[in-house]
Amino acid sequence: MTAHRIALVGVALLALAACSKTADPGYQGWVEADLIFVSPDEAGRVETLSVREGDAVEKGAPLFTVDPDLQQADVDMAKAAVTNATQAYERAQALLKTQAGTPRTVEETEATLRTAQARLASALTRLARRKAASPVSGSVQQIYYRPGELVPAGRPVVSLLPPGNIKIRFFVPETVLPKIALGQAVTIHCDGCKTDVPAKVTFISRSSEFTPPVIYSLDERSKLVFLIEARTEAPDGLRVGQPVDVRLAETQK
Repeated sequence: MTAHRIALVGVALLALAACSKTADPGYQGWVEADLIFVSPDEAGRVETLSVREGDAVEKGAPLFTVDPDLQQADVDMAKAAVTNATQAYERAQALLKTQAGTPRTVEETEATLRTAQARLASALTRLARRKAASPVSGSVQQIYYRPGELVPAGRPVVSLLPPGNIKIRFFVPETVLPKIALGQAVTIHCDGCKTDVPAKVTFISRSSEFTPPVIYSLDERSKLVFLIEARTEAPDGLRVGQPVDVRLAETQK
């Protein structure tokens, strides 16, 4: 009887060991984000900064302004050109009515006026774009230039993070890759999360992260990993750079 019980206990221990070996421990990953960088079209000196890092902003909210001196001068010149072109056009029309002018002169002055008006519209647009507004709703992640600093054209002054731009990246071995599909549900666990975060696979890499050898052995094939990305509709508890554990839905108990 004792031997029989010992045998049962041994079988149970072997079964638990087998379960622990086959149970999927999940995959380690981290949180990343697709940031939105807001920069001026032309070089200039930052005059005002309306936000701080960590602020929540709505779409259209003011972010910063860059000195508009050169753009304002272009607007003034364009306005003067429109005024002169308008006077020339009106004069040509008046001369045509008294038979002292020609239709060709009227056409030429009208073309000049249209060109001047187009240049004024362009100058006004350049002036307006010296005031940067938020293109999306989100949070301010980083400020790269402060008031008084000279920012080159195209260099970001502020980076923004919309909630929907947070993503989770993790790697799976080559043997698991066939079990993963786009849209598949996964669960994200992190140390600071009150509850697990549901997400869905949105990207599967078509190639391994490292250049593999031409001929694979079984041992080498097990070392190949592929990048997977997932996104969630509940990213409030996640932070960029945060380590997480990812479990596939089909492995959950």
